[in-house]
Amino acid sequence: MNRIQKPEIIVTRAVPDAVAKALTDHFSVSLNLNDIPFSERELKQALESADGLICTVSDQITADIISSTERRASIISNFGVGVSNIDVNCCQKLGLVVTNTPNVLTHATAEIALFLILAVSRRTTYSETKLRNNCWKGFSIVEDLGVSLAGKTLGIVGMGRIGQATAEKVINSLGMKVVFFNRSPVKDLSFRAVQLDTLAEVLTCADVVSIHAPGGTKEPILKREHFAMMKKTAFLINTARGDVVDQRALINALKTSLISGAGLDVYLDEPKVPNELFLLDNVTLLPHIGSATCETREAMGMLAVNNLKAHFFDGNYPSRII
Repeated sequence: MNRIQKPEIIVTRAVPDAVAKALTDHFSVSLNLNDIPFSERELKQALESADGLICTVSDQITADIISSTERRASIISNFGVGVSNIDVNCCQKLGLVVTNTPNVLTHATAEIALFLILAVSRRTTYSETKLRNNCWKGFSIVEDLGVSLAGKTLGIVGMGRIGQATAEKVINSLGMKVVFFNRSPVKDLSFRAVQLDTLAEVLTCADVVSIHAPGGTKEPILKREHFAMMKKTAFLINTARGDVVDQRALINALKTSLISGAGLDVYLDEPKVPNELFLLDNVTLLPHIGSATCETREAMGMLAVNNLKAHFFDGNYPSRII
């Protein structure tokens, strides 16, 4: 009796042990144990040599890669909630299934947004650097002052699951008021928040602006003219995608004090970060760790595996994009 051949899956980055085991239970798997990112050529070869691919938001799956006449893969299972790293339109035209891992990273990302809000408003990065460099001279009444957030206004851009989780945490822990802009009406919130009609209205009244909109758009959501609308005392938080903000305009706004500071977990051309950001003391920078908890990364991986199982075995996708 012939054994049924398992679908072949290539994984572009290292994954938690439990996820690797779940994959090997159902598929013939090539794991990336050294965790070195694939080149464009390696990504193309992966789609040509395997039945399916698990990739991450750092893998740029372009039309050129997808359109290979030798492509064998019929599914890209993205390890991330967003799919701005994949040319989804090209996939749709060619009948290539794309899935993602939403919902399971909501609270982990919201926690990082909350951390960044506190860090930039209390200037903790600047203060810690001062301490580590042995430049602290002791307690002072007038030095190293931040601002209090109680009673201030948080402006959310994109009131999806992560935006809602961030708003609720900020209301409950910091006592802030919340306004938001969303492309469609948002109803039945479990907390008090006011939806405004335009992005400009949110930017002009918010003391902290936190972006939770998906990336992959042709133009950034926040451009040079938007920073001019914000309060000079305002802070920008971005835990969404690097391309939702005009990075050059943001740097200029920070250098010229158009806004007071920023907390960033994502960047335009990751893992590259402009050196100008490192030189600014009014910015807190994190290396894209919004979903980086053991529990969340394992849950994301299991969801990616379940999408593959659905594709090859039962068709019941937990989270299919196209």
